[in-house]
Amino acid sequence: MIVPIKGKVKFPITLDPTVWIFDDRKVEFEHAFVNEHVAMDEDETLKQASQRWEREISEQVKPPVNRSIKKYEREKMLSSSYVIPLEDFLNHAEISASATEAVLIRELENVTIPLEDLFNSYFLFSKDGKPLKTDGPVHLYYKDGSNKHDPITHIKSVSIQ
Repeated sequence: MIVPIKGKVKFPITLDPTVWIFDDRKVEFEHAFVNEHVAMDEDETLKQASQRWEREISEQVKPPVNRSIKKYEREKMLSSSYVIPLEDFLNHAEISASATEAVLIRELENVTIPLEDLFNSYFLFSKDGKPLKTDGPVHLYYKDGSNKHDPITHIKSVSIQ
């Protein structure tokens, strides 16, 4: 269940969606298309982590509250749907200046999109806490939410043209 990015790139890379559940860049699907809420959610997450750190340092004891928070976060990860922005991966691949489009290689029919649209997209990699096995390994959603109810599914690889 890997997704290669190849074509007009300096560094072809292979993405493994199964490990993104541990990636800090992931965004809950419900919050992915609301920009203000995502920023607030990131700030809130940072604030909560800071408070836990301060509590552990000041008390020097791990209160049971921390265990329940960790359990809650684990349960949330195992029941939520997540997307990850593609921009960082594409920047690491160092796309050629002559590239203008991306071909999403799929099981049945390939889809060609402008390169700019690919940069402004998410890959859905987890639905209800589970990997996308039947119509995955990833789905492509535009950040503007224009295809929120009709994503590009069955993506096996990305070829930069």
